[in-house]
Order: sequence, then structure tokens, then C-alpha cells
Amino acid sequence: MQLAMLRPTRAFGYVLHGFKYLCTFCRKLFCRRLRLMVAYTSVGLLPFLLLRLRFNERNPAKRSTPDREPTDDEETTRDNDPSQVEPADLLYCDYDTTWETSRDPQRDRRPRESTQRPYDYKFDRFQNAARDMYNYRHDYPQGNDMPNLKFYLGKRPSVPDGFYIHEFHEEWRGQYSRLEEVHTFIQWIFPLQEIGMNHEAFELTKQEIEAFCNDETAKVNLQESYRLMLDFYGIELSNLETGEVRRASHWQQRFQNLNRYTHNNLRLTRMLKCLGTLGFRHYQAPLVHFFLEETLVHGNLPMVKESVLNYFLFAVLDRAQRMKLVRFAFLNYEPKEEFIWCPKKIQEVFLLEGSRTGLPNLAYPIPAEEV
Repeated sequence: MQLAMLRPTRAFGYVLHGFKYLCTFCRKLFCRRLRLMVAYTSVGLLPFLLLRLRFNERNPAKRSTPDREPTDDEETTRDNDPSQVEPADLLYCDYDTTWETSRDPQRDRRPRESTQRPYDYKFDRFQNAARDMYNYRHDYPQGNDMPNLKFYLGKRPSVPDGFYIHEFHEEWRGQYSRLEEVHTFIQWIFPLQEIGMNHEAFELTKQEIEAFCNDETAKVNLQESYRLMLDFYGIELSNLETGEVRRASHWQQRFQNLNRYTHNNLRLTRMLKCLGTLGFRHYQAPLVHFFLEETLVHGNLPMVKESVLNYFLFAVLDRAQRMKLVRFAFLNYEPKEEFIWCPKKIQEVFLLEGSRTGLPNLAYPIPAEEV
């Protein structure tokens, strides 16, 4: 009886002893390995740290410098520059390079709370558009076959429509239903450095752009394509040199179509981008000014107005012209408290300039005889 009672007790002792031994073994094993890992890591990082110190000594300009307060001269210069804005401005946009900033936007940005601006949705749409226009203005692909240039030189047809450039100019002019309903020609007529809806068209490349801009035949054909599409929208090119445009005789009918089918806003954006890319950037501002005047001054094309402000305006590559167009837009926009396409500081400068000159609408250079 006593022997039977001792057996479980002895077995439990064996188990307890084995558990203690296992714990001691694991503690010694893992603690020792941990010390080895720390030692090996330290030895491995030491050469990297030494190399980093030597790199900083050779490149002192790349080392971060401690923050300092701007001097009085720097503050005065910044305050007197009408295009200088702070990233903390309520309507500052990261992708709008029209305005200058003197500090790091990411460090100095002030969070925008919904209570600060009741029109966040409109500003978010503007920022999305600004991102697209920023990518366009700062280039995009590489290649060598130059299919777009060959098309404009009449050496290959478009796909899938199968027309050559001279056929497009001769057979599609005035065919408004055809121009409205076919969606695969615009990528060939106004090629870009980005993919469009027609996946059988080709993106422009840097080499192709350079060759296109140096080829007079291609540029003349592009001008003709531009005039054909302007006619489709009820506009005519009044000055081939400056790019000035005006209403065509059938503008009312075409404006109704443009206002009804909003996919034409995308076509116009593509057209403006293409003009700026392929040697006709001086054509951009006159066309954008035309649409600003039609939408903001005359009250036409309400379905085009938002695209004019979000996309057309910021497709203009010439920064000085873009600033003038923003000023024209602001001074003719109502209500002004809902204008979100430039920072608040710039708006205050525009208002001050307008009150001094008394000519708020003359924000874009126009011929002297029209003043």
C-alpha cells in the first residue's frame, strides 16, 4: 500500500525536476544567443556609421542645418513678393507650382479642419486636378519608333479608324456628329505622354517630341487639326501667330453641344496639353482666357466651368501667363469667398491691385485697340 502511494509522488518529482532543468537550459541558451546577436549587430553597424560620418564630412552642404529665424531683409523680401505664399495658407495646394514658397511645405503645413473651410469637396477636386496638371508640366516615357510623328507626316494611318492625317483634315471637317460620336481619333490628333482611352494609340516620347517640334510639316498639320477641332466647338483661330481665338459664326449651336456632352472637357484638356508639348505653348493662354471669359463673364457653358478652373487653367505651361489667368479668374468669380484656385494671400494681393487700377477685368494682355 505504501509502495503504491510513493510511486505517483516520485513520478511527479521527476517531472518537476525535468521542467526545472529545461527552464535553466533555455534561459542560458537564449540569453547567450541574445548577447551574441547584439554583439554581431554592433560590429556590423560600426563600418556603416564610419562611412556615413566620412560622407558628411565630404558633403557639408547636404547635412541638415539647424532651424533659424529669418532675418529682417528676408522677411521684407518675402512679404513684398506677391507670388510668395506660405504652405500654411488655407488654400495652399502642394501641386500648384504657380506660386513661390520659402519653406518646406511638409514641415510648415497647417492641418485643414473641416470647420476652417466649408467647401472641402471642391478643394479636393481641385487638388486631384492639380496633381494631374503637375505631372503633365513636369514631363512623363522613352521610345524610338515615333508612330505619332509618322502619323502627322502622313506615313501611317490611325488605329483603329484607319485614316491618314490629310484624310482627317479633308473628310472630317464639319462632320460634327462623327466628331462627337467617335472616341478613338482624339488620341492620334492630339498625342500626349500618357495613356488615353484608345489603347491602340501611342504615348509621345521625349525623342518624338523633339523631332516633332523641329519638323515644320508636322507642326503645320497640328495647326490644321487644332483649327478643325476649334470649329467643332464653335471657336475660330483669329491670329495664327499669337493664337488668339474668338467665337465662330455658329457658336451658339456648338456651345449647346459642348455644354451637353461633358466628355469634351477631357478632349479640350488633352488639346491644351498637346499644344504645350508640341511647340505651341503660346496657344494655350489665349484659349484658356476665352473659356474663362465665356464661363465667368458671359455666364455661358456652366458644365464646362469647373473643368476650366481645375484643368484648363493649370495646363498653361507659361507660369507668368498662368498667374495672369488666375488673377482674371478670381476677379471675375462670384462669390469670391468660394474661390479656391489660389492661396488666400494671393487673393488679397489681387483685390488690392484691382482697387488701385479700377480695371479688374484686364488681367490678361489684350491688344491696345480693344482696351
